[in-house]
Amino acid sequence: MSSDMRARLLGAFETAALSQIEDAGLNASAPPQQRWLDGWIVRFSPGKAQRARCVNAVATGQRSIEHKLAECGALFDGWGLPLLVRITPFTQPTHLDDLLHARGWEPYDDTRVMVLPVLSGRVRQAAAADITVDEVDGRTFAEVVGAFRESTPDARQAHAERLLVSPVPYRGFVLSEGGVARACGQIAVEGPWAGLYDVHTDEAARGRGFASTLCEHLLTQAATNGAAGAYLQVGAENHAARRIYARMGFEDGYSYHYRRPV
Repeated sequence: MSSDMRARLLGAFETAALSQIEDAGLNASAPPQQRWLDGWIVRFSPGKAQRARCVNAVATGQRSIEHKLAECGALFDGWGLPLLVRITPFTQPTHLDDLLHARGWEPYDDTRVMVLPVLSGRVRQAAAADITVDEVDGRTFAEVVGAFRESTPDARQAHAERLLVSPVPYRGFVLSEGGVARACGQIAVEGPWAGLYDVHTDEAARGRGFASTLCEHLLTQAATNGAAGAYLQVGAENHAARRIYARMGFEDGYSYHYRRPV
């Protein structure tokens, strides 16, 4: 791992644990539309999640980077999607980010993977009487979060499809106030780690503590499912969400970003 890659390991966590979290995140975000290309996982879901429609370079492979980038470009053109390459501390080869930078590809969507190393001993506060948190199936969850995000019907369908075939089972929950959906989120447990995904609050209901209440419920469910720790992915500029997660005990583990040709 190069010095630049090590610099992206932000928290005081073992590299092996963070690598395990990266594997869990890749598994949990696997869409039905993906293929291997000489050590690269090429994903082409038409949904909103960028991690399900990008290139993840997880192994060096045998062919040249130039050849694979050209092949990926043609593939993404054929699918009608923009070419994205996701860069993590575990990307192979380790100089791929530098190479893309030299080609003029722009970086964007700086993301933090935050880690809560210990789930045990948490005390969940009781919610108000008119607050309920209900588990829902994947298709219902995709519709709820899609409505919050104003996603297109195609994006909602792709999300539901990805949840249905995920190699890591998801459990989705919707927090309601007086019967009206206010927030939603999912957990995906693999081994000792629970990933929190698609945590979203209705824009009109933000700032009222719904996200904290929901996340505490998710973490309780994760512990019940046997998870020892948790992780999540959040935009580096989403300071409000990062403050909420920090209050819950999450710390920065590592960062990743995307590169795209301009």
